[in-house]
Amino acid sequence: MSIDIYAADEQHDERIDLEAWVALANGALSDEGRARPGRGLFDLPRRTGHRGAESAVHGKEGSTDVLSFPIDNEPEPSGRVPDAGGSGPGEPPLPEIPQLVGDIVICPAVAARNAVEHECSLDDELALLVVHGVLHLLGWDHAEDDEAERMEARERELLARHYKKLTS
Repeated sequence: MSIDIYAADEQHDERIDLEAWVALANGALSDEGRARPGRGLFDLPRRTGHRGAESAVHGKEGSTDVLSFPIDNEPEPSGRVPDAGGSGPGEPPLPEIPQLVGDIVICPAVAARNAVEHECSLDDELALLVVHGVLHLLGWDHAEDDEAERMEARERELLARHYKKLTS
C-alpha cells in the first residue's frame, strides 16, 4: 500500500517530472515504515526561493531549497474504545484511517543554483531534496554532527535504492 501524495508544480522556471518525485517520496516513505495509507503534499511554488520562510521556521536568513512541515498525529488509542464506535464481536474490522504525514515544499530555482555549486544535475539535486524533505517529515534532523552523518548516510541509501531505479 502506498501513501497518496498530492503534488503541485506552480513554477515555470524548470521542467519538473512530478511523477518521478512522487515515486521517490513514496519509496522513501515505504522504506521508513510508512507504507500504511496516508496523505502528503509535495509543492513546487511559483516564487523563487523561500525567502522569509527559512527565517520564520529556522531563524536563518536567505532563501532555502526545501522545507518540511510534519503533521504531528495524536497517538491512536489502544485497547477497546467503546464510545468510538469500534468493531465489536462479529463486526468486520474498521478500515485503516489514512495518516497525514506532512508537507514538503521545494524551490526548483534555488535547487538549480545549488546543483551548479554541487556540480550535479538538477534532477540529482531535486532527488536529494525530496529524500531530505521526507526524512525531516519523519523526525530526522541534522542539527548535531552525529545526526547529520546518520541522516546523510540514510539519504544515500534511499537514493541508491529508489532514485537510481527511476533514472535507469
